[in-house]
This record gives sequence, structure tokens and C-alpha cells, in this order.
Amino acid sequence: MTTETIALPADWRDFLALTKPRVMTLVVFTGLCGLLVAPVQVNPVIGFIAILCIALGAGAAGALNQWYEADLDAKMRRTAKRPLPAGRMDRQSALHFGVGLGAFSVLLMGLATNLLAAGILAASILFYVLVYTVWLKPRTPQNIVIGGAAGAFPPLIGWAAATGSLAPLPLLLFALVFLWTPPHFWALALFVKTDYATAGIPMLPVVAGERATRIQIGLYTIPMAVAAIAPWPLGLTGAVYGGVAIAATAWFALLALRVATRTTRESDTMRPEKRLFAYSIAYLFILFGAVVVDRWLA
Repeated sequence: MTTETIALPADWRDFLALTKPRVMTLVVFTGLCGLLVAPVQVNPVIGFIAILCIALGAGAAGALNQWYEADLDAKMRRTAKRPLPAGRMDRQSALHFGVGLGAFSVLLMGLATNLLAAGILAASILFYVLVYTVWLKPRTPQNIVIGGAAGAFPPLIGWAAATGSLAPLPLLLFALVFLWTPPHFWALALFVKTDYATAGIPMLPVVAGERATRIQIGLYTIPMAVAAIAPWPLGLTGAVYGGVAIAATAWFALLALRVATRTTRESDTMRPEKRLFAYSIAYLFILFGAVVVDRWLA
């Protein structure tokens, strides 16, 4: 006699979990800031729809990522309780949900705002799913370096939704997020590298070791700091943003320097790495919030 495990039907919480809501929060915030700092008045309804589309697009990318990586997620303690590896949802449902959500978000963005914003939104979804998830992540330890572009699109989308064009400031905000991504994710990878090794994902600490990863965190912090502070001396923001950017970036650099120069011991709790990872999230909220406040005070 054989017994079969029958998964319970997925409910709305499982579909919400597919969208990676915690990740989506930062994506939506940076997109909103891109829209708010644009030098035009945006109809509140149109602005709301634009940000909704960014959220839906990010959710679609997260759902398709989990659809494709369901087997890998089952091997990692950090992701094993997600809806697909936990058996609360079948993969076909996740695929249909992700594709439908993504197509709807792009179509709505195009109808509500403009084709440029819709095109960048579509590119961000496809880049995250096809370039990062399918191609880069399972093949190279530099996956997060190139793949970081996927999470850097929202400020461009927000600005484009408001103006129908691009400009130096949103491009610098794109560069900031792009250069921030490696030290942010490698800090995480240092204290969950066992998960990545178990799943066979070639993250930098697994392939090149801790020492090389720590050095790379320190090195990438340098151009990230330049991109963070650059809008002020270039005259794209005022002194309010400049002061906040210098102070927040200095603290980021100190945390990164500590991670870059330390050596772990047996039973190490990886506290500096966890502090850098946690602060790196707050760091983007601080900088993007500062650029909005700076624009409003101008």
C-alpha cells in the first residue's frame, strides 16, 4: 500500500509569499522616489498606478524566480518553507501567476503612463528572470554583480513614468543600487554560504572562499560610495542630500571595512556581516528618502 502526500490548496498568503513582499518594499520605495523627484507634477491617480505596476512587476519577477528555483529552494533552510518547496502550491500555478502578473503590470503601465516606462518595466522583469535567475545565478559567482541591474531599474521606471524620458539623476540612482547590490548580497552570502553550497549555487563565498568575498565587499563599496555622493557635487541635488549621503555612506564604509578585514573563527556568529547586511537595507531607504526631501526643500 502506498501513500501519497497531497498538498493543501494554496491560499492568498501563498500567492503573496511568491511575490517576495519584503524585497518588494525596497523596490517600490526606490521606484516611488524616482517618481517623486522627477521635475514634473504627476497626477496622483497616475502616480499610484505607476507605483502599483512597479510592485506588480516586482512580484511577478519574484514568483517566476521561485517557480524556476523550486528544487533549489527545497535544499536551503532559508527558503525551504516557501510555498513551492513546502508543497502548498503546484509549480504550474506559480508559473501562470507570475506570467499573468507580469504581463498585466507592463500593459497597465503602458496604458496609464507611457511606453518608455512600460518598456523598462518589461526589461527589468525579463532581466531578473532570464538573465539573472536562469543564466547567471547557476553558472557564475559573478551572478549578483551583473544581476544587480534587475533591482536597480525602479528609480528609472518611476522617473520615466513621470516624465517619459531619462536624465542623469535617475541614472545615478540606478548606478547606486547596481553597485550597492554586491556588498549587500555578499554580506548575506557569508553567513548563509552553507545553504548555497548545499544547493550547488556558485555564490562567491562558496567558489572563491571567504577571504576573496571580503575583499570584493571592500572594493565594491568604493564605487558605490562615489555613486551615492556624486549627485551633490554634480549639482543634481542640494546640500541636504549631500550631507546625509556622506554620513550614511561613511557608516556603510566602516561596516564594510570591518567585514573586509576580519577573519572568522570557529563558531563565529558573523555579527559584523549581519550588521552590514541589515544596515545596507536601511542605507538605501535613507539615501532615497534624502533625495526626495532634498528635492522638496529646493
